[in-house]
Amino acid sequence: MSPAMGVLIAPFTAAIVLAFLPGWRLSAWLNVAAAFAAFVSAVAIAVFGAGTSGSLLAADALNTTFLILNTFVGFTTALFSRSYIIHEIAAGRLKARHMRYYHALYQVLLGAMNLALLTSVSGLMWVAIEIATLSTVLIVGLYRTHAALEAAWKYFILGSVGIALALFGTILVYSAAQPVIGDGLPAMTFSQMQAHAAALDPALLDVAFVFILLGYGTKAGLVPLHAWLPDAHAEGPTPISAVLSGLLLNVAMYAILRFKLVMAANPGALDAGPLLIGAGLVSVIFAALMLYKRRDIKRFFAYSSVEHMGVAAFAFGIGGPLASFAGLLHMAMHSLTKSAIFFTVGQIAHVKGSQKIADITGLTSSHPTLGWLFVMGAAAIAGLPPFGLFTSEFLILTACAAQHPILTALLGLGLLTALGALFLRINTVAFGVPEGRQEKSPMPVFPILLHFALVLAAGLFLPVAVVNWLQQVALSLG
Repeated sequence: MSPAMGVLIAPFTAAIVLAFLPGWRLSAWLNVAAAFAAFVSAVAIAVFGAGTSGSLLAADALNTTFLILNTFVGFTTALFSRSYIIHEIAAGRLKARHMRYYHALYQVLLGAMNLALLTSVSGLMWVAIEIATLSTVLIVGLYRTHAALEAAWKYFILGSVGIALALFGTILVYSAAQPVIGDGLPAMTFSQMQAHAAALDPALLDVAFVFILLGYGTKAGLVPLHAWLPDAHAEGPTPISAVLSGLLLNVAMYAILRFKLVMAANPGALDAGPLLIGAGLVSVIFAALMLYKRRDIKRFFAYSSVEHMGVAAFAFGIGGPLASFAGLLHMAMHSLTKSAIFFTVGQIAHVKGSQKIADITGLTSSHPTLGWLFVMGAAAIAGLPPFGLFTSEFLILTACAAQHPILTALLGLGLLTALGALFLRINTVAFGVPEGRQEKSPMPVFPILLHFALVLAAGLFLPVAVVNWLQQVALSLG
């Protein structure tokens, strides 16, 4: 079996088995094993190649980077999820009979995201992202509370609007490619579209990219179609918050980048850069301001995800080897950091019995391990040295400063505004007077420590092999 097929077969086969497997404890371990198998297959793609020459699947440096990140966080989240659901069932918030659906849908979600990244066909990528959307809608409503069902419904409506806009944009790109490349799959294959992009109708491409940016931008959490994200993060199970923020947003951004490459290869088409810069800058500033009003800790970090996806969009809009390198590094660091933060927040909410910030103050006194992990996560996501997000944000500002000093100042203002909100929350949550329940957390912290160790290591020293790999990907992005 080829590594590319392993990335897909492991989660989808596990999903079928998990849907019928009784006993949620065994299902939890199988969920971990399947996620690990997909991660091993993704690493094998990087080392040995995809191992497939089919027209539907193709691996290059760009999607391999996202695949490794996607499967790694999927594995560590499955590991965290196992302990999380044990204690949620014990607390009576989750029902054991729902766990086989939860685990099956989790694997469908991972498999769909892997397919979206690995496929070379624009239409199949759209289908995969739609499957990922529908599976997460069902998981967000898992608690069956009024708020959870409302969040799932809101996510379904806004996600459907976004995915419909993306479908229309995909059809328009196919309409531009079909007269030049021919009918069927070739006109939907990214490599073919990019190779023949100069001959495609630029007017159709212009309109198509606007719809694609709006559609997939909805899934990426970019303003103004971001409203599903805070509700889904706040009301869904914490492992799904980690996957949504750390992975699904990346997949949507990857889809935008694939179409951006087609636009860049057509000299008559509009420059996608200013659109991405505008969407990214608005997202950063809006999310930074909204952070000051959040009273729910999961909603707070959901808006932080909107901010960081805006930073990534801004970097790719600036373009060039340095900014693209920094954008890729930023997405990787954000995925690792934000998923670890949600692991931490999930444990905090469990021991405190609340997600309200007012109920979980003084953690370094009442729960020193969780409190200092929270401080570490907040410092890392704020972009403070020596963590990896400091490196990526510094490089983005450096790449922008020479050509766009005003945009650099605006981005810097947005980042400083968000930093102020994070400092306020660190002071209250970590160092305030302890409030609420004082139970000890029975969940392991290994996945949290592993993620933070990687983010810290990246901030201190990036191995030459990693730098060369990301430089290769950045050059392919133009």
